[in-house]
Amino acid sequence: MKKVIVLGGYGNFGKRVVENLADIDGITLLVAGRNLAKAIACINKLQAGFKSHLPESTPAVLEPLVIDIYAADFSQKLKALSPYLVLHISGPFQGQDYRVPKACIAANAHYIDLADDRRFVCDITELDAAAKEKGVLIVSGASSVPGLSSAVIEHYQEQFAVIDAIDIAIAPGNKAERGLATVAAILSYTGHPIKVFKDGRWQNIYGWMDSKLNDFGGIVGKRHLANVDVPDLALFPSRYKVSERVSFQAGLELSLLHHVMVGMAYLAKKGLVKNWAPLVKVIVSVSNVFLPFGSDTGAMEVLIAGKKETGKKDTTKNNGRENNTDNTQQIKWTLYAPIGNGPYIPTLSMIILARKLLENRDTSQHKSGAMPCVGLLQLSDFTPYFQALSIYSAVESTANELAHEE
Repeated sequence: MKKVIVLGGYGNFGKRVVENLADIDGITLLVAGRNLAKAIACINKLQAGFKSHLPESTPAVLEPLVIDIYAADFSQKLKALSPYLVLHISGPFQGQDYRVPKACIAANAHYIDLADDRRFVCDITELDAAAKEKGVLIVSGASSVPGLSSAVIEHYQEQFAVIDAIDIAIAPGNKAERGLATVAAILSYTGHPIKVFKDGRWQNIYGWMDSKLNDFGGIVGKRHLANVDVPDLALFPSRYKVSERVSFQAGLELSLLHHVMVGMAYLAKKGLVKNWAPLVKVIVSVSNVFLPFGSDTGAMEVLIAGKKETGKKDTTKNNGRENNTDNTQQIKWTLYAPIGNGPYIPTLSMIILARKLLENRDTSQHKSGAMPCVGLLQLSDFTPYFQALSIYSAVESTANELAHEE
């Protein structure tokens, strides 16, 4: 049987990954972490859920595994387990080194992570030569960003000759589960500089600042947004040859909580607080007091603006005077997650890639090597998962085809 180790398998995202891979026959899913009791409880709860919906037990074998990625013998222990695939969900990834993917390469195991840290994801290519030598696939950032976001852009990019701007936004519902690792990751850069491509040049903005109100339409409506640091900000300007701007913002549904975060960012920017991340447990506990308020609906928006084709010049009209045709357009793709299913979205890129590996389907043009999760998935790969979760998308396209006389 192929062994799949899910590091952080009983956490907020880990349990969803295990749940979605448990129907694959001929594999052993090791729900891994430092707490045996939590791993066993997660497995028992998942199996109870399977039995209530299926006539037979889940095809995959579920087993607990106690392992510490920071232990001195982690690499040796992983190699002794001889896994086929390791799914790394044990965040936050801010400040982590590459001990886990390096251990996977040493163990001849494929590796996929859910990392959202900019440098962790972008610099994973440092391991490319080692991964190719062992013939394993090492993928970082198999999550909403840049996994899903890049799939959206690549689906629509052929409709543009030039992309001027890419603006991405995520707005979870207030009742969505708050994972400590996710919140800690955001707090680590709240009020700190973030390098972005803006106005055609690289410059600094500040985490969880530049607050604005964005209308997602549909079941979500208007939500507050602020700056968030993600790998897309570093990867997309060059990959898609963006001329003006790549931005990413996220927000909290409740205005009070959102603006408290903006205030926290201001304090950090002024140097009054060095780093909010060490207070993550207290902050999450306080925010949980507000769980009865708001909704369980969330949205993700990808807005692409540019030109359908380069400017045309027609010298046969207007007595020889030239006309430039402005073929600008924008496409807005919005994903809506009702009934509390938003927390599944960050796991889907990982689940899709894992299933392709486990079912011996082609994952991409890359059979081996280390890379960010960009261009590895098609938007159509997500469709069956969206349908199963009652998640749906809407697309708006606007164009401006006006001739400007010179």
